[in-house]
Formats: sequence, C-alpha cells, structure tokens
Amino acid sequence: MSVLTDLIYAGSNAVMGLTEGAVKDAVAKYGQEQAIAFPDTAYFLPTIYAATGVKVKNLGDLDACLNVMRSLITNEDDLGKALNAGLATAVGAEIIEALKYVNAEGADPYADEKGIGFVSDPIIRSLGVPLVTGDIPGVAVVLGKADDPADAVKIVKDYQSKGIMTFLVGDIIDQVIDGGVKTGLELRVIPLGHDVTAVTHVVTVAIRAALIFGSIQPGDLAGLLAYTKDRVPAFVNTFGALNEVVVSAGAGAIALGFPVIADVDLAENQVEGALISVLDHTETVKKTLEARNIKIKVTEIPIPCAFAAAFEGEIIRKKEMYAEMSSHKNTTCEVVLKRELDEVEDKKLTLVGPDIDEMPAPVELPLACVIEVAGAKMQEDFESVIERKIHTWYNYMEGVMHTGQRNQFRIRISNSAYEAGLRLKDFMEVLYDMIMNDFDTVVDKCQVTLYTDANKAKEVLDTVAIPKYDARDERLEALTDENVDQFYTCILCQSFAPAHCCVVTPERLGLCGAVSWLDAKATKELDPAGPCQPISKEGCLDPVKGIYPDADRMVMEASHGALEHITLYSIMEDPMTSCGCFECICGIMPEANGVVICNREFKGMTPTGMTFGELASMTGGGVQTPGFMGHGRHFISSKKFISAEGGIARIVWMPKELKDDVAPRLNKTAKELLGIDNFTDMICDETIAEESEAVVEFLTEKGHPALKLDPIM
Repeated sequence: MSVLTDLIYAGSNAVMGLTEGAVKDAVAKYGQEQAIAFPDTAYFLPTIYAATGVKVKNLGDLDACLNVMRSLITNEDDLGKALNAGLATAVGAEIIEALKYVNAEGADPYADEKGIGFVSDPIIRSLGVPLVTGDIPGVAVVLGKADDPADAVKIVKDYQSKGIMTFLVGDIIDQVIDGGVKTGLELRVIPLGHDVTAVTHVVTVAIRAALIFGSIQPGDLAGLLAYTKDRVPAFVNTFGALNEVVVSAGAGAIALGFPVIADVDLAENQVEGALISVLDHTETVKKTLEARNIKIKVTEIPIPCAFAAAFEGEIIRKKEMYAEMSSHKNTTCEVVLKRELDEVEDKKLTLVGPDIDEMPAPVELPLACVIEVAGAKMQEDFESVIERKIHTWYNYMEGVMHTGQRNQFRIRISNSAYEAGLRLKDFMEVLYDMIMNDFDTVVDKCQVTLYTDANKAKEVLDTVAIPKYDARDERLEALTDENVDQFYTCILCQSFAPAHCCVVTPERLGLCGAVSWLDAKATKELDPAGPCQPISKEGCLDPVKGIYPDADRMVMEASHGALEHITLYSIMEDPMTSCGCFECICGIMPEANGVVICNREFKGMTPTGMTFGELASMTGGGVQTPGFMGHGRHFISSKKFISAEGGIARIVWMPKELKDDVAPRLNKTAKELLGIDNFTDMICDETIAEESEAVVEFLTEKGHPALKLDPIM
C-alpha cells in the first residue's frame, strides 16, 4: 500500500472509531429517539442526505450512516477507493459536529469559540448572487497551523483582496485574528471551528449548493460529485505537518473536486491537479487559483486602502469612526446626470468645501455628489443604474461603510482608513475609475464633483438632485409591462443553476432582487452577447397569465431545452423557475384560499407547516413547481404579482418584518386595484398567528378578499 493511501485509510479508520464512540455515548445519554439536526437547514445532515438520500432525524438513524461509512473504507491500495474513504471521513466529521448540537442541549456549541460552526441555508442562498457575478470568484478552505503566523496572515489577506471567500479551521483562526485580520461572514473571512471536523461545515456549503441551485436529487452521488467539481470553485490550503486525519479529510475534498495545496513536501505522493506541494508561501495564492482555474479580475485603483468586494459588509461602529456624512444630520445626495460630450471634462475631480482632514475628529459634513457622464451610447435610463453602484463601490473600500441611497444615506470612514491616508479625493477616484471600467461601453467621459460646503450642498439637493429623482420616479411609475417593447432574459445564475432563466419585465424584477428591467436593458448595452437578451412581446397568447411565444422560445434556448413553456404571472401554470438565491418564496395555503410569502431572513414556521428552507426546497435549481414560486421583495407590491390567480388579493400571511417593509408600496397597489385602505392590516403575520386555523380565523374577522375568490386549487 502506498504512503498516501495508507495515511488516508489510517485517518478514515480513526474517524470511524471516533464517530462510533460518539454515537454510542450520545445514544446512551439521550436515547435513540433524540432529535439531531443542524440549525436552520431543510437538508437534515446535508452530506449524508445528498449522498444517500437518508433523512437523519434522530440518533437511531445514525446506525445506517455508520454502515455507509464502513462500506466506504475498503483499505485497498487504490487511490479511487481511498478517495471514497475520504468521503467516509466527511460523513464521520458531519456526525461528530451534529452531535455537538445535541450535546449543547439547545445552546450554540460554538458560542464560546471564535468559530461560527454550521452555515445556515439562508446564508448560502444570500451568497448565490455574488458567486455567480464573480464578486466571490472562489472559496478557500484554510486549515492547520502555520509555522510562521505571518505567512498565514499574508495569504488570507491576499485572498480577501481578491474577493475569495475564506473559511478557517484549526489554530490558523487564532493566528489570523492575532495578526490583525478582521473576520466574519460580512468580511468573507469565516472561522468555522478549531477541531478538524469543523471542515465539514464548508463541505456542507458546497453540497447544499448542489441541492439548492443545481437541482441535484438526494441519493445521486455521481451527480453530486460532478456538480461540486464543475460548479463550486473551492480549494483547500493546509498549513503545517499533515496527520492522517487531515490527509483523510483532504481526500474527501479531492473526491468533491477540490484540490488540496499543502505547504509540506509530499514528494512522490503528489497527485497532479489534486494534491500539490507549494513550499514557497509567496506562490501559494497563485498556485491555488491556478489549480482551480480561477481567474481574478482586479481593478487597481490608486487609493491608500484596500479595495475589494470582501469589504462590502464591513460595519464601522461609532467608536471606530473618524468621519461621517449622514442625512440624519446634514444635507446629502448622490446623483448621476447624462450630459452631452462637450459638456463633460474627462476625469475632472472637484471638491467644493473642506476635506475630512481640515477639522478635528469626529468629523461631520454634508455631502452632495454629482457625477456627470457622457457617451455616444449613454441613455438617461442608465443614470439610476450607475447611481445604484455607488453604494457597492464605496463599500469596497476597506474602512468605509455606506448605507442608503439618493438623498438618504450615511457614509462612515474609520480611524484606520483615515490614518492610512484616505480622503474625499479618493472617493472621487473610485467613482471615476469604476464607472470607466464597468460602464466603458456607454460612458466615454466622466467628471465628479463633491460638495461639502453646506450652502452649495443644499443648493445641489434642491435644484439638481430632487428634480432629477422626481422625474425618474414619474418615468418609473409609467414603466409597465404593457408600454415597453420588450422584456429581457437573465441567465447570470446559470453557473450554479444551469436550467434556470429569469424573465425580467418592468413589473417583475429578477427573483434575486438585484436585476430590474432597467438593469437588464443596461446589461444588454454593456455586453451585447451577455446574460440579458431581449424578448419580443409580439403575438401574446394570454395577457392575464403572461404567455408570450418568444418568451417560451428564449427560455427554452437559455435552459438548453429543460423548459418548454413559461407564464410570467401565474403560480399554478408553468411558473417561472427559481435558481435558489431568491429573496422570498411564495406558496399556496389552500385552507385560506391564498398564498403565504416568506423571506429568507425569517427563521420561524409558516402556516403551511414549513419553514422558509423547507418551502424553498420545493423549488430552485431551475425546475418548475406549480404552487411555489421564488421572487424578489419588490415583486410583492406589483400589479402583476400572481395576477392570473387574483393577484395581491391572495396574500394572506407574511412575516411581520417583511410585511412592514413592503407595506407602503403594497398598500398603494391595493388601494388602486382593490379599493382597500391599509391592506397589510388584513394580512396575518407570526405575531398574530402561525397555525392555519388561527390564520383563517383572523382573515375571516378582517374580511380578507381571498376568502371570497374562486378556489385557488
């Protein structure tokens, strides 16, 4: 037997013994009927469920899983069989980690650690968009303990600067944190746990991606392994000496298609493209990205702080803040204006008023931002598309936090960013460079002016920004599905969900909530052969259901023949497919003759008897599931929302947070369509009732219109 296979089997057998002992102890303490589950997932113990179809619900179910583990550990001198033993290690790690949640008896077993443990379904769904757009170009798993902590810190920071999502396992967590790296989901550097078995929490992320986005059926092990290899851009870095358990865990990663890069000499045990030695840490990042064929597009911007998507979720507390520009205290606005070419001086960056270094901290200033762009292909409709990107670009700067939009926003600059030399001139540099980089096909010239002078800022707000916002709102109000010439496809998510295709209309944005009709239109201009292609409205067969021959043709083409027919406004007949990263999901509640809507942030139970995750597991991956539909938040208040079944009058239940968020727009639509004031007061939520009988009782008391409509099924 080779040294490599020997190590793999030794590790697998060790984990087998640990798992058997842990299960035996748990059964002795709690009994076979004791429930076992990871928090906030609809996929049971995901590795076991995806690979075998077994739904582990209690400790008694684990006996079958132990038998599967034993069958995978054949101890044969064959690398393929040894990789199967690596999968057994992954199963054992999952069981050991799941037992921690049982032993904690309701508490978070990671509460006293620096690791977060299990990554929930909603988090995975929220990562769908940045993964498919390339904002997260890859996923790194970094485990072990570096001989020199500075090497680990440098490598993790390098991954972060490139947008790579990095999961940490083992003592490397302490080394990185002690080295000054901020960690957390929002910063895309995520400590999982100190035990090597915590690596299972990133394995289950990859596996649930296959179930959520890829429509891989539980029990289809071959399909699962093909999906993770081809569509999940993950790889593993190990630091320090390799023991047999780490090697066996690495074999499991290789079986999933994730190359393992070690910083020790593996000599003849290297496996081309799968198990690689990189002893020079200055080459580690380059080699790992090459091993997974990950191409990084880095925009070099001459500013004194790091600039990357990984900093987009950074939170800056008041005690960390050097300067703030907030609409709560001062005049603020951001506006993009289309100009003629002779009206714009390219790269003219002007600050009117003081910079943040001209007064003592904490600095509070007004900020009016005027961006003027010109180009032969620039359209007025693209102004708001560029404007919305300001939020993203500012947040890419390390030490900067931006929330809100238009004339209601807050910008905070941290002490560390200020000390690094960040000033408002750098904000203008970011805006100019990113506009000319991302919108180069429609923008030929750009100039930026920032106003921190209070009087000038107020003048800009009153005479430039507000009139422009009002004019745009009138234009958007007039944009309906009926008065535009074409709709658009969006297949951004096909890298994860190959059979999915959104149809984006003025009244139905993409289900991820990130792509409006104007966004799709702009994307077509920016990338003529890209993910958004026009759909002709000619020959409409049914305006109520939204049946268009060209929509059928385009969706069939885009889905590679997986779909033949699609309706735009029905939940019951050929509904639009979902990829898995939808903001909300809608499902039929027959007892109330209506529909329940749940957003992915809601962790409770809905009146359907299912959580968001369980509802979501009914759709996704590009399949049509009549009675279930993924969609964006803003679609809820659309006049086209399931209009084939009666529209918004069917909405009977929503989580309170979602209901409060959509209330202003939904109430306006209800007043216009139904003649009802404060319609959301008639919609039940979890603070009123969760059980179906109590929900119907509430709806009856309120005289909800759904109860008077024809049966929905």
